[in-house]
Amino acid sequence: MKQEKDDNYWMGLALREANKAGARGEVPIGAVIVRDGMVLGRGYNLREKSLDPTSHAEMTAIRKAAKKAANWRLLGATLYVTLEPCPMCMGAILLARLERVVFGCHDPKAGAAGSLYDLSDDPRLNHRVALTSGVRSEECSAILSDFFAALRKKKREAVLGF
Repeated sequence: MKQEKDDNYWMGLALREANKAGARGEVPIGAVIVRDGMVLGRGYNLREKSLDPTSHAEMTAIRKAAKKAANWRLLGATLYVTLEPCPMCMGAILLARLERVVFGCHDPKAGAAGSLYDLSDDPRLNHRVALTSGVRSEECSAILSDFFAALRKKKREAVLGF
């Protein structure tokens, strides 16, 4: 019997993308877009390298998925992302007509899927997106915490000269 891949599996792929970002000195956030059991797009943060404030993991994944699908409408697709999307990314998610967003950990400083705002179900907008939060949240949170702790340590060492 064929076993279906679940949210934990797909979030694992998003975590791999996050690790790619972290290895490049970027904030380790990763995203994967899936439809019908196939990856349409993946991405990770590239803001530092690209010098582009819109180079979030979700934006890259959406661009790649739309190109692969040959359609800007990503109907029936699910976005897996390690951190709750910001307002910009939630805007793109809604514009792309994604069906569902699954995220790992909440972002109390910029989250637009429940933390600061909830754009997923705003009746004033022309699309709604289903949300699932907390998938592999400990891993998603730890990768961010570890990254920022290492960054603070590096800055502290630079200031102290060792």
